Amino acid sequence: MSRKLKKIFIFLIFIVVIVAAYFYIQSKFSSQPRSMPQSEGTPVQVGVVTTQDVPVIVNALGTVTANKTVTVTSRITGNLQSVYFKEGQYVHQGDSLAQVDVKPSQATLEQYEGTLSQNQAQLKNARLTLERYQRLYEKDSISKQDLDTQTATAAQYEGAIKSVQGQIQAAKLNIGYGRIVAPISGYIGLRKVDIGNAVSADSTAIAVITQTRPITVVFSIPQSEIADIVKPLREGKPLVVHAYDQSGKTQLAEGKVAVISNEIDSSTGTISLKAVFENQSDELFPNQFVNVQLTTKTLSHALVVPSAAVQLSDAGKYVFTVNNHSTVKKVMVKTGPETNDGKVTILEGVQNGEQVVTTGVDSLGNGAKVKVVTPEKVDTRILDNAPAPRHHGPR
Repeated sequence: MSRKLKKIFIFLIFIVVIVAAYFYIQSKFSSQPRSMPQSEGTPVQVGVVTTQDVPVIVNALGTVTANKTVTVTSRITGNLQSVYFKEGQYVHQGDSLAQVDVKPSQATLEQYEGTLSQNQAQLKNARLTLERYQRLYEKDSISKQDLDTQTATAAQYEGAIKSVQGQIQAAKLNIGYGRIVAPISGYIGLRKVDIGNAVSADSTAIAVITQTRPITVVFSIPQSEIADIVKPLREGKPLVVHAYDQSGKTQLAEGKVAVISNEIDSSTGTISLKAVFENQSDELFPNQFVNVQLTTKTLSHALVVPSAAVQLSDAGKYVFTVNNHSTVKKVMVKTGPETNDGKVTILEGVQNGEQVVTTGVDSLGNGAKVKVVTPEKVDTRILDNAPAPRHHGPR
């Protein structure tokens, strides 16, 4: 090979080595993640530890039940003459519902009144005779036995009069019972017997009335919650109950706990409660299933943080707090109930006014440098270039 060719060959080899080195370096740098300069820190959003009153709520599934249910029957036996109600209407206590034929009772009343007049006349005559016997006995004109017999006769008629008077009162009651009235206020159901049919005393149902104003909801809670319920109930303090629809989003009514069962169901470990609702707008209906929220107590001035700040690891729940040097600290916390506005109660671990990380938590470690940003200032390119999230344990 000539000297000129050797130079060309060496030059080509040199070029190939340079190109290979260039691509090798490029591949090494491209495989490494790009990160923010350490001086700037990881961009995060924060929330502040604040205080507010937090209600402690127990959730349960409840069944709506009528406050009272009465089956309307006749107190006497007879034919149903009239019906004054319409099926499904709201009736008030004392409203006339039906009329039963009372002619037999009226005839019986007249018979007893006749017997009473007869007994009263006999008693009058017996008393007059008794007065004569008493005068004659004082003159020794009759024996003591005759006087005693006449005294007993007068007393007999007095007893007969009282008996008839009782029968007259019973007949008048039966006549009054012929007019059937509503024993309670509520919605009346379907008519169970038609006009013209015979009804029997206390056995033939005419209709059923359910009282829904007020109305009750029966539900069960775990026995672990008993301590927070029994004490205020025994002290006469009201426990507020809210009834929601099946989705649990729409509130239907607000009531108060009225009764707590006197025993725990050993098969489920729960205890039953009954809450009363005014239900003036008929929001609740008998046998309806509702979601119940029972407020057992209120935590006054409780520390709360946004729920996004609370993380879960193998060791428990924790938050990242931000200090004045823009570094974070991993703090284990003990949480309480959640609020309706998306916050979590912190019972132990943080103090009022501290900042806690809410966004960007997965990119942090204990002592990491951070840069607090607002949602409007977050650069998506910065977040895209942030280091891959590190595992802190199961979430």
